[in-house]
Amino acid sequence: MTSLLNATTTVHSRNGTARLPIHTSEGGSTISVKFDGQNLALEGPQEDIDPSNIDHGVTQCPWERRFSPYEFNGGTTIAISGKDYAVVAADTRLSSGYEILSRKVSKLHKLTGQCVLGSAGCKTDVDQLRSVLDIRMKMYAHDHRKPMATPSVAQMLGNTLYYKRFFPYYAFNVLAGVDAEGKGAVYSYDAIGSFERTPFSASGSGQAFLIPLMDNVIGHKNRLDAKRELEAEEVVEIVKDAFLTAGERDIYTGDAVEIMVIKSTGITTEMFSLKAD
Repeated sequence: MTSLLNATTTVHSRNGTARLPIHTSEGGSTISVKFDGQNLALEGPQEDIDPSNIDHGVTQCPWERRFSPYEFNGGTTIAISGKDYAVVAADTRLSSGYEILSRKVSKLHKLTGQCVLGSAGCKTDVDQLRSVLDIRMKMYAHDHRKPMATPSVAQMLGNTLYYKRFFPYYAFNVLAGVDAEGKGAVYSYDAIGSFERTPFSASGSGQAFLIPLMDNVIGHKNRLDAKRELEAEEVVEIVKDAFLTAGERDIYTGDAVEIMVIKSTGITTEMFSLKAD
């Protein structure tokens, strides 16, 4: 409590303004006072205050408190399937709001020698999802003495996301690999495990910039020229151009793009620099 002398000084220092500032955890406020030259008192009718009956904003005048367990850390991923390959790529920027937390965080995760998961969204949820998938992959390998096939990995990922549907992983996933026939396979997911096999997919903050380009270049929609099969090297160059485009319009996409080409013989990785601002 402020002393009478301090309160008197405060009132006089404000040119007779009859409001006394008070400070609380909820921010600054004022109370109406009157001063007769000797005594300082509150204006208006006063009631006795029982300290044991102070509500502290619980029921009488509740204060709103907000907490979110999620944090959007940005990032963009893309996956494209071909006749005997799949290309998956993601940028390496980790953001929070307008702050760049890191420029060298991989959003791609190898699940097998022929299957890669790309995830954007909340970094902590992505790490937890990867950990759960790795454990289940090891259990499968120990039980069956072979790595899980790509379509099986796709189903397992869908089940894992669905198990958490009431408190979902804040992760936007694409899965790329090659199937048992050696053909490229790309799977697109929503937050709670619904998925489908598609020729291409993208997720994350730059998705809206990549999908229209892929519809034209990969899906060959609304074009009159003949559609041809693209080689893996051509798709890699398309991915580079796509991320350059997304990086110009999306502040959460940038620094570098990590590109993985998946074939039945293995996975190769390439880094490509993007804008760092």
